[in-house]
Amino acid sequence: MNSRERVLARVRRAIGDASDSASTSYAQDVPRDYHEQHGARTAAETADLLAENLAEYRALVHRAQEAGLPALIARLLAERDADSVLAPAGLPRAWLSAVAARLVQDSPDSTPHELDEVSAVVTGCALAIAETGTLVLDGSPDQGRRRITLIPDHHICVVRVPEQLVSSVPQALPRLDPRRPLTWISGPSATSDIELDRVEGVHGPRTLQVILVE
Repeated sequence: MNSRERVLARVRRAIGDASDSASTSYAQDVPRDYHEQHGARTAAETADLLAENLAEYRALVHRAQEAGLPALIARLLAERDADSVLAPAGLPRAWLSAVAARLVQDSPDSTPHELDEVSAVVTGCALAIAETGTLVLDGSPDQGRRRITLIPDHHICVVRVPEQLVSSVPQALPRLDPRRPLTWISGPSATSDIELDRVEGVHGPRTLQVILVE
């Protein structure tokens, strides 16, 4: 008996004979009686936890009312001397009404080099998860394709509170469509070498700013 046959024999012993109609079905119900979140929180407490965990990941967190959102976005872009801003097709136009920088529309024909020349991108989100400090994008019209949030160096993401906010991952999953291109973002792009020196901006935006809109 060679190595392959020994491995397959062990698998057969572990799962039973698949040809036996009386064998145990592979599809078994998984108990899901675990807690969906760590303790009860008000909407305000959940938003505070999200802000705290985002800041722990070195994202910059801002709060705004709907009426003040255009001015805040314009200020954040101006502070980083952004001369061009990429906007997904479904982003509310009012959000960028005060922006002085050149607006760039997302196009399927845009090359990575062209996207790299864009100063910043502004998007909405699908959900934000407080306990993990995570933003989830699903490619909806206000978020655009995945690559427009991975190539520009500055990403501003708008989260509507409380409707787009959940406490935990178990609460988030039923609200997400697994057939969509889900991107999970926990802070700006970062990596560390063997000496644990942190480098930001390697795999995505160097600067992530999150606006919680109430």
